[in-house]
Amino acid sequence: MKKMIDTIVFDLGGVLIDLDMEVCKEHFISLLGYTKISELLDPCHQRGIYSDLEEGILSPDAFRAEVLKDSRPGCTPADVDRCMYSFLTGMDPDKAALLNELGSRYRLCLLTNNNDISMGRSHDVLESCGVDWKHLFYREFVSSHMKLLKPDPRIYNSMLAQLGTEVSRILFVDDSVENVDVARSLGINALYYQVGTSLRKLVEGVLEG
Repeated sequence: MKKMIDTIVFDLGGVLIDLDMEVCKEHFISLLGYTKISELLDPCHQRGIYSDLEEGILSPDAFRAEVLKDSRPGCTPADVDRCMYSFLTGMDPDKAALLNELGSRYRLCLLTNNNDISMGRSHDVLESCGVDWKHLFYREFVSSHMKLLKPDPRIYNSMLAQLGTEVSRILFVDDSVENVDVARSLGINALYYQVGTSLRKLVEGVLEG
């Protein structure tokens, strides 16, 4: 596979950036008094208005307004953003080192169910860990911009069309079994990353195999 692969596509949250769903819920409840958050959050596939935000059905401003309607009086859009930022807790230094190493040999991309609020925070996390994302990543495929969510096969097909390379030359890494299974059904070399394990061993084990 080492000779075949020239493009590596990573999921973002859960694979590259660590997530803490429980802390995020606590912030929504304690800061905003927004108790509906437990109905919306999931490690891989969000629900309700959070899913609508990530599918591009709701704009960031519309999402903030929806949350604030059911929050304590006096809360602000900036408070909503702070709660969302708490979902993203940081990045393992070895993952940052791995990305920088791979970037010199492969075309790196992101394919993420995400939104403009969290992507801004994600970029800050990457930069703080020494990842120059603007130059390292060839493309960022973000669900809210594509108006599609993983595991919809159309989001993968759109990515493939935009990359313009043979499907056999792409390696995709995600922390959702469902997302990986759909990618594989389309002929993509896909790896399931189990949170808490070594991303380096997983990826290098395939590339060097």
